[in-house]
Amino acid sequence: QAKRAAQNSDSIITVSEFTAQQVVSLLGVARSRIRIIHHGVRVPPRLEEQPREKMILFVGALQVRKNIARLVEAFEQVPADWTLTLAGTPSGFGIEKILQAIERSSARERIRVSGYLPSEELEHLYARASIFAFPSLDEGFGMPVLEAMARGVPVVTSERSALPEVAGDAALLVDPFDAQAIAAALNRLIENPDLRKIYAEKGRARAESFTWQKAAVETY
Repeated sequence: QAKRAAQNSDSIITVSEFTAQQVVSLLGVARSRIRIIHHGVRVPPRLEEQPREKMILFVGALQVRKNIARLVEAFEQVPADWTLTLAGTPSGFGIEKILQAIERSSARERIRVSGYLPSEELEHLYARASIFAFPSLDEGFGMPVLEAMARGVPVVTSERSALPEVAGDAALLVDPFDAQAIAAALNRLIENPDLRKIYAEKGRARAESFTWQKAAVETY
């Protein structure tokens, strides 16, 4: 059905070049028929910066492709006074293995699985977190990365799928299959507050270039 719909379409919009290439390879669509229009993000007004906690934040469904188990493995290698908050619905594909990995972790007492949170509570987490970690294996876009950047949280994310396209040079990119690499990037930011500030500013500037106004105009 997807292939038939693609072939019958006058034009196709995708949210990233990565997704466009998937449409070409999987649905047999000529690249010339595809237009890339990125999602937008709301960048909150700058407020007086409050002290941030020694917290690493992940936002998204808890499922295998989000690479939670490797993030937990990497988190075990950061200083013991840091915490990891996993904010997302704990009901994704492979959730049993993810929860087992957390339960077996030597750092399990410092890991919080919050479950689904309303937007107001999520905003509080973004305001408290010092690092945002999103080492996903496969994303068509990667909205949580952009949302974290818009809120001034320095980002560690994957060098795969659409994530480098969204993050640009405003995040630390890692091999998501390498827990040591994820840990090394987290520790770089943990050990260097000035580097966190640099990536927080770069991230906010990057997010400001992704607007819903631009997306609407380009779609029209």
